[in-house]
Amino acid sequence: MNRLKKLFKTLAKQERCGLIAYVTCGDPDVESTPRIVEALQRAGADAIELGVPFSDPIADGPVIQAAAQRSLERGTTTEHLFAIARRVRGRSEIPLVAFSYVNPVMRYGAERFAKDAAAAGIDAILFTDLPPEAAGEIREICRRNGVATVFLLAPTSNDKRVAVIDRASDGFVYYVSTTGVTGARRELDPALVARLDEVRTRLRNPLAVGFGISQPEHYEALRDHCDAVVVGSAIVRAIDEGDPAGAAERAADVVRRILAPVAV
Repeated sequence: MNRLKKLFKTLAKQERCGLIAYVTCGDPDVESTPRIVEALQRAGADAIELGVPFSDPIADGPVIQAAAQRSLERGTTTEHLFAIARRVRGRSEIPLVAFSYVNPVMRYGAERFAKDAAAAGIDAILFTDLPPEAAGEIREICRRNGVATVFLLAPTSNDKRVAVIDRASDGFVYYVSTTGVTGARRELDPALVARLDEVRTRLRNPLAVGFGISQPEHYEALRDHCDAVVVGSAIVRAIDEGDPAGAAERAADVVRRILAPVAV
């Protein structure tokens, strides 16, 4: 069974909301990324999104955009994604999700990308800008190679759209908590919890919620209304806030802080 699917089965059995941690591959450098992933897992992260740096990240806010730019300037390539995944997989069975825009996948070659992802131990590819209506060929390629596909739901998605995204996804469904781009926020949308409860009843897939989640209060508010939360910008910001040698521990501190209420 796919590690990602196994994780969500375990979370359901434990009646626990998971935490998925996002990192940008190659930030602060390629060598540091596997160490950051290991630190995040020790801190309590249940799965990792490995962000593929891209020059035009339209769904990302300034923090992750800046991380992608730093990574690209240091020469990070798609091949480094797989090298990082192999390093992580050599020491851990934590589920890994490649978080990518469709352009890097198509430029690399969809068949080659899926094969290399599977060989490196990546469990799923999350497509940020690929509508499922245009994803038939890529989904089939991923399926043949044993890699799950994940698509995004927005607050503006109607019931028909929810069904389309659910059918296209076979790892989990990623619900964007607010209209707009990624970025840590002080407060969640007041309508979010009710909408999650409504959407969740319509899905066959597990439901993860991301964009803006950065506080223990956010996790506490959402934990009974989704299967996992995704924390990205808060981790990426912490990585950049000091000496690269301390990046892994700073990233881990973010996860420990968010999970603190349930660790007591």
